[in-house]
Amino acid sequence: MSLKWIDSLDIAIELCEQHPDVDPKTIRFTDLSEWVQALDDFDDDPTHCSERVLEAIQMCWIEEAEE
Repeated sequence: MSLKWIDSLDIAIELCEQHPDVDPKTIRFTDLSEWVQALDDFDDDPTHCSERVLEAIQMCWIEEAEE
Protein backbone atom coordinates (compact mmCIF):
# COMPACT_ATOMS: atom_id res chain seq x y z
CA MET A 1 0.00 0.00 0.00
CA SER A 2 1.41 3.38 -0.93
CA LEU A 3 0.61 6.45 1.11
CA LYS A 4 -0.44 9.76 -0.39
CA TRP A 5 -0.75 13.16 1.27
CA ILE A 6 -4.51 12.65 1.55
CA ASP A 7 -4.06 9.53 3.70
CA SER A 8 -3.87 11.58 6.91
CA LEU A 9 -4.97 8.87 9.32
CA ASP A 10 -2.75 6.15 7.85
CA ILE A 11 0.22 8.52 7.84
CA ALA A 12 -0.51 9.50 11.45
CA ILE A 13 -0.58 5.85 12.51
CA GLU A 14 2.78 5.23 10.84
CA LEU A 15 4.28 8.34 12.47
CA CYS A 16 2.89 7.32 15.86
CA GLU A 17 4.60 3.94 15.52
CA GLN A 18 7.92 5.34 14.27
CA HIS A 19 8.12 8.27 16.70
CA PRO A 20 6.42 7.10 19.91
CA ASP A 21 8.29 9.58 22.12
CA VAL A 22 7.34 12.65 20.07
CA ASP A 23 4.50 14.91 21.16
CA PRO A 24 2.71 15.68 17.88
CA LYS A 25 1.50 18.99 19.31
CA THR A 26 5.08 20.30 19.31
CA ILE A 27 6.34 19.19 15.91
CA ARG A 28 7.23 21.80 13.31
CA PHE A 29 5.60 21.43 9.93
CA THR A 30 8.99 21.34 8.21
CA ASP A 31 9.95 18.30 10.29
CA LEU A 32 6.54 16.72 9.83
CA SER A 33 6.80 17.05 6.06
CA GLU A 34 10.25 15.45 6.06
CA TRP A 35 9.14 12.60 8.31
CA VAL A 36 6.12 11.87 6.12
CA GLN A 37 8.26 11.80 2.99
CA ALA A 38 10.72 9.46 4.74
CA LEU A 39 8.05 6.83 5.45
CA ASP A 40 8.74 3.61 3.54
CA ASP A 41 5.24 3.44 2.09
CA PHE A 42 4.99 7.12 1.18
CA ASP A 43 4.77 7.70 -2.56
CA ASP A 44 3.49 11.13 -3.53
CA ASP A 45 4.74 14.36 -5.01
CA PRO A 46 6.29 16.58 -2.31
CA THR A 47 4.86 19.66 -4.04
CA HIS A 48 1.31 18.43 -3.37
CA CYS A 49 1.77 19.19 0.31
CA SER A 50 0.32 22.30 1.93
CA GLU A 51 -0.10 23.64 5.43
CA ARG A 52 -3.68 22.38 5.43
CA VAL A 53 -2.50 18.84 4.60
CA LEU A 54 0.10 18.93 7.37
CA GLU A 55 -2.48 20.23 9.84
CA ALA A 56 -4.77 17.30 8.98
CA ILE A 57 -1.94 14.82 9.51
CA GLN A 58 -0.97 16.48 12.78
CA MET A 59 -4.57 16.40 14.07
CA CYS A 60 -4.86 12.70 13.26
CA TRP A 61 -1.54 12.04 14.96
CA ILE A 62 -2.68 13.91 18.07
CA GLU A 63 -5.86 11.83 18.18
CA GLU A 64 -3.91 8.60 17.73
CA ALA A 65 -1.42 9.54 20.45
CA GLU A 66 -4.24 10.23 22.91
CA GLU A 67 -5.81 6.77 22.46
